[in-house]
Amino acid sequence: MCRMGDVLAGNHAVWEFDSDTESVLIRFARGMRTPRLWHALGARRVPLEALSGVSVTGGKRDTVVLRAVPRPGADPLMEAAAGQLKDSCDPYRLVLPGGRAPHADAFAGALRDRLGPEAAEPAGRFLVEAPRPPVRLKAYDARVGFDGSAVTFRWSRTGATGTKWRAGDQRYPLAAFTGVEWVSPDGPGPGGHLRLLPRDTPGDPRPDHDLATAVFGTGYGVGYGAMHESLPFAASVLAALRGRAPVAAVGAVGSVPPLRVSGDRLRHLGELHGAGLLTDAEYTALRDRFAAEGR
Repeated sequence: MCRMGDVLAGNHAVWEFDSDTESVLIRFARGMRTPRLWHALGARRVPLEALSGVSVTGGKRDTVVLRAVPRPGADPLMEAAAGQLKDSCDPYRLVLPGGRAPHADAFAGALRDRLGPEAAEPAGRFLVEAPRPPVRLKAYDARVGFDGSAVTFRWSRTGATGTKWRAGDQRYPLAAFTGVEWVSPDGPGPGGHLRLLPRDTPGDPRPDHDLATAVFGTGYGVGYGAMHESLPFAASVLAALRGRAPVAAVGAVGSVPPLRVSGDRLRHLGELHGAGLLTDAEYTALRDRFAAEGR
């Protein structure tokens, strides 16, 4: 009988129940054969409410595979990956020696017994933490940074196209986009990319010309935008996007109540703009509207 607090050690990770937090703590081992993505993650705490199911199946070469399935919308890392992870990199997959099958079955059964009725439904919010900003990423054509409120692209002189180089470095507050598109550098396509999905006008569909996209791939024999760096970065941005207050909460341009443009009000607008809750255009429109009305 598997009890909360029991530990299950696999080939490259250790899973442990935590009865105090109703979660599974996954610690990834460091080693030559451990996926680099797991090295980057280090450890993850997965609340039981983030899971939709658990299974145990036979693996290769006398092994068994314990696999937990996250609920759609529960884990920003898996949402950003969008099904592109290979089995060997799946952080919800634990491979054990065949002789550990009874322990794996008991562990999986204990997990399943504690899943609630919401397990069959998509999660309404992220339940698993993403890497916290600030985070950075070195792509082939840019150095990308996210400080929690905005994403910056600093173009590489040797990797960026003329379109990007002439446009200059870019900075996008969270309010300027609605999502993140991550295309794996290990996929069948030409190198992969990280694209911010704009709120208003779509960007250039060509990743190497879009000013809100960093291209991965290789250059001079060196890989850029590797999965273990780019996927956690994408998850961090996506988590911040889902967690931020909607712009509507501070008033749309056409429905701003008549308030005086006091120093406090202007300072408040500046704080919203700096935090990425107002775009440059929204901030300017609100400021000019209040000034024109003399409020």
